[in-house]
Amino acid sequence: MKLLKMTKLFAKDEDGAVTVDWVVLTAAIVGIAIAVAATIETGLNNAATQIDTALTGVVSGAVAT
Repeated sequence: MKLLKMTKLFAKDEDGAVTVDWVVLTAAIVGIAIAVAATIETGLNNAATQIDTALTGVVSGAVAT
């Protein structure tokens, strides 16, 4: 009888289910972050190159005067 009661209690316990939910949600957030980073990577590299070119021109102009 004790084994049957323990089995019913184990089936009703939801602590593990909550942990699984958090793992799935965290994995989804990480996946979305990676997708966003991959999407904007090219644009960020282009912007950084343009900023570098502009600053190099300003610094070169200031040194020449």
